[in-house]
Amino acid sequence: MIRFFKLMTHVSGLVAAAGFALMATATHAQNSIESVNVSGQQGGTTLIKITLKNAPAAAPASFAVNNPPRIAFDFPNTTNGSGKNVQEVGEGDVRRVNIVQAGDRSRIVLETSRPLGYDAKIEGNAIMITLGGTASASATPAPMAQTFAQAKPNDGKHSLRDVDFRRGRAGEGRVLIDLSDNQVGIDLRTQGRSLIIDFINTAVPKNLERKLDVVDFGTPVDTIETFAQGNNTRMVITPRGAWEHSAYQTDNKFILEVKKVADDANRLVQPGFAGEKLSLNFQNVEVRAVLQVIADFTGLNVITSDTVGGSLTLRLKDVPWDQALDIILQSKGLDMRKTGNVVWIAPRDELATREKLALEARAQISDLEPLRTESMQVNYQKAAEFQKLLSDPAQKILSKRGSAVVDVRTNTVFVQDTPSRLEEIRKLLKQIDVPVRQVMIESRIVEANDTFSRNLGARLGYNDTIGQGSRIGTSGNPTNAIVGGSLASTAAAVGQNATAGTFNDSLFVNLPAQGLSGANPGVFSFLLFNDSKTKFLNLELSALQADGKGKIISSPRVITADKIEATIEQGTEIPYQQATSSGATSVSFRKATLSLKVKPQITPDDNVIMNLRVNKDSVGQNTLSGPAIDTKQVVTEVLVENGGTVVIGGIYTQDERSTTTKVPVLGDLPYVGFLFKNNQRVDDRRELLIFISPKILKDGGSLR
Repeated sequence: MIRFFKLMTHVSGLVAAAGFALMATATHAQNSIESVNVSGQQGGTTLIKITLKNAPAAAPASFAVNNPPRIAFDFPNTTNGSGKNVQEVGEGDVRRVNIVQAGDRSRIVLETSRPLGYDAKIEGNAIMITLGGTASASATPAPMAQTFAQAKPNDGKHSLRDVDFRRGRAGEGRVLIDLSDNQVGIDLRTQGRSLIIDFINTAVPKNLERKLDVVDFGTPVDTIETFAQGNNTRMVITPRGAWEHSAYQTDNKFILEVKKVADDANRLVQPGFAGEKLSLNFQNVEVRAVLQVIADFTGLNVITSDTVGGSLTLRLKDVPWDQALDIILQSKGLDMRKTGNVVWIAPRDELATREKLALEARAQISDLEPLRTESMQVNYQKAAEFQKLLSDPAQKILSKRGSAVVDVRTNTVFVQDTPSRLEEIRKLLKQIDVPVRQVMIESRIVEANDTFSRNLGARLGYNDTIGQGSRIGTSGNPTNAIVGGSLASTAAAVGQNATAGTFNDSLFVNLPAQGLSGANPGVFSFLLFNDSKTKFLNLELSALQADGKGKIISSPRVITADKIEATIEQGTEIPYQQATSSGATSVSFRKATLSLKVKPQITPDDNVIMNLRVNKDSVGQNTLSGPAIDTKQVVTEVLVENGGTVVIGGIYTQDERSTTTKVPVLGDLPYVGFLFKNNQRVDDRRELLIFISPKILKDGGSLR
């Protein structure tokens, strides 16, 4: 008995010497914490007096955490002169006061039984902190001591004004949130690898409802997504790697910092452990005694099996209590099972044996449990598909005694199984029997044409016949002239003997402008002839310029369910003859259609992934086997936001030609060379663009 008392005294002394908080040394601080006193006040408030060696210049910066409820105050250039790291209180809502020193900075952490509002002010060389349901008014409010707290009953509507992201000096990511007021209820928690912040009863403007990609800042934060969730606003922050976070609120500013956890060979804290840190130093102490120390520190109810025994020696400093417990269990081959705040610790084999026996007993009960039959109405899918899912041999949901039959007329499934399985099947049906979301996919196929052509030509000839014209000159051999349109019409005006054929036969330069698409070129002709109208010199100039613009818009659209392929097409089927194996001929058809085939998939963030096939076919030139088909086709897979538009394909063609036809040598003569040549220039441009716009439909078929 005396030996046991000495052993427990030794253990208690080691625990007191080791402490349950962070320990550090500092030698150059300007101030120090002398004492911390806690006293209850009337009205349910609690007064905390922090006495310092010297009067502080300003109230300490602070922040609060709701889960677990903690309030922290930071004192720069201050050491811990109280001689205590942990102070048990038990006054009002304050359970414990922890004083942590790191370098020349100290932090006081108040462990409370519930989230509380607080107020801090300076009185001489002391900081007076008042804890209560709400932060009480003070004559000198702390400039940086506003908490983010619980939402109050009958609280009005709040809003987010701005969301910003910055990189800190040490490479940390800082999310800065501007609130409408300092009374916004905020719930911060870790979910998986993400940080979730819920702003209670808070609206978010449409311009802030977005997803920010901040990878390029080089911080541990990858994305920040803000969206409305009922009456609240939720922000999901996704970091990467090993990280830790801290949060605080200053007036209307809520700031969250996420910084990378540096790889340190001496660091004992591993990802996944988040308990309060403690230090342990034991020499050859019983395992059961160490487990009791951890139980006293955490407040958990620990049940230790009679088979747990042995001793161990360990020295742990600044380690989360859950990591320390895991180290102890691993070293002694133990394991634990937790139910609520009760932890059962026993050897692994013993726990495995007990669980195996419990499972075998549960299986035997299931084999003997009476069966029940229940009808389940299927609303949004075929009952046969649901029955097939329940009876799938690869992963049967029914028990080995269960069965399911379908009534096709009422679309009902009758399931016979144990009550526990029936409850699971009801939950499954409620989860999968939901309306399928629908998407309207609109496609715009735009064909634009821009054509330009210019054609210049001339015809020059000499003819000798009889005609009349205007006299030119007064010499002995006078010359006559006549001006008209084409040579045919001008020649007809000269006389009956001067026919168009006569002039055409007499041409020695015949390079006129050629009409395009049925258009006739503009012509100008000039004739020189003698007085007797027997000799003619003919000149005809022709020119044509065409400039055209055109646009064809086709807009097929179709509505389909999520993950269901849909097709819409419009066009012509062209018949053609095809030889058969017997030597006869048969008539087959080829399609020249405008078609849209799409299979959409709605993502959880309301974007749409689409497998697309778009065809724009038309009838081409006739061949010996029948008309050819001019095909334009796009096959692709794209991701588009709801209501957005994307160009999935484009075809651009340009036909540019410049042709000169001329009489050798004469066509190169200066000034008069144009009389002996034909110039043709063509510049045709064609462009095909395909636009796709998906829109998610709400229930009832309206657009979301």
